[in-house]
Amino acid sequence: MSTDAVPALKNIFDKARFRHIAAEVVAVYPRFDSKQFLALALPGLDDLSLMQRLRRTSECLHATLPANYKQALAILRKLAPRINSGFVTLVLPDFVGLYGRDDFDTSMEALKFFTAFGSSEFAIREFIRQDPERTLAMMKAWAKDESEHVRRLASEGSRPRLPWSFRLDALMADPDLAAPILDALRADSSLYVRKSVANHLNDITKLHPDWVLGRLKSWPLENPHTAWIARHALRTLIKQGNRQALGVIGAGKKAAVGITGLSIIPKKLTLGERMALSFTLQSTSRQSQRLVVDYAVHYVKKSGSSSAKVFKLKELTLAAGESVRLSRSQIVRDFTTRVHHAGRHAVDIMVNGECLASGHFDLAKA
Repeated sequence: MSTDAVPALKNIFDKARFRHIAAEVVAVYPRFDSKQFLALALPGLDDLSLMQRLRRTSECLHATLPANYKQALAILRKLAPRINSGFVTLVLPDFVGLYGRDDFDTSMEALKFFTAFGSSEFAIREFIRQDPERTLAMMKAWAKDESEHVRRLASEGSRPRLPWSFRLDALMADPDLAAPILDALRADSSLYVRKSVANHLNDITKLHPDWVLGRLKSWPLENPHTAWIARHALRTLIKQGNRQALGVIGAGKKAAVGITGLSIIPKKLTLGERMALSFTLQSTSRQSQRLVVDYAVHYVKKSGSSSAKVFKLKELTLAAGESVRLSRSQIVRDFTTRVHHAGRHAVDIMVNGECLASGHFDLAKA
């Protein structure tokens, strides 16, 4: 494994990138004051986060482009295909979200155009928050657009809990507001769009699980695209062992199986080492059965208590009397979202939401 430091994500917006943006604006708008743009953009750059750098870019463009909003947008439209990073193009819809809220029609047209280059998912939320009825009506129309980028924007931009953005309180309180968008996309041919619909629904399960379950049951789950969305939308509830969610994917019945030969090795490990588990799943049923097999690791907390995290292992159909050997391994290492502590870590094997076997490993201090 390389010991080289991984470049910080915020360095997508480094000095070279700002110079690139300045040069490309000059190429489409020769009167652009690139020196002033860089003088505003570069000071104190090292202290800014990724999203702060993105916002600074929008603000500096606003300070150096024509003051007339429509004239500035015309220049940014020409700039869009010239930017050498998909993520950096998020600056363009961000500009719209900051400075175009008083010109709804022009801004909607711009966001629809810009989303194909990166995504307008963050910027559209400014308009949902300001005028939810009008904006969601526009997004409902986008859900039927021929472009998968525009259809995805309809779903992704209206997610109640979109990562890296503020939460949409109105949609968190009432998921019916965005329901027409989700209904229009429930069997979309694009995986790019289906992933967004599933993530949107998974957001809603955090507050309104019964709403999601009821909606999915009314959808044509015999359609493979719709079934895919349902399975991924319910992933949080399935990990929690929710019987109704398991039932939607055909695994709602109590599993008629036994588990033998559970092995968790090594029994003692240190941070950075790999833990491997394996076991045999034996059917005790006279019929085939749909099974969802997960495992939960009870991570020791600093206080000495523990908190379980469920990991997907396998979904399968087990024939009558059939047995299968399952295995999985993972490296035990720290993440920004999880720091490990020494102690005994219990491991549970879950089948259709029920714990059928348990073991453990001991994590020692490095």
